[in-house]
Amino acid sequence: MMPTEYSRGPAWEPYTVVDRNLYTGQNPASSGPLAKELLKDLS
Repeated sequence: MMPTEYSRGPAWEPYTVVDRNLYTGQNPASSGPLAKELLKDLS
């Protein structure tokens, strides 16, 4: 079993993580930056 990596940003600030085909945001403030990452990779 591989060790789990934990990552977080400042509270209530946008924070996204992209790992291969996993796209995730820390909170609702991350929805805009997360959408931009997804669109960038789809184009």
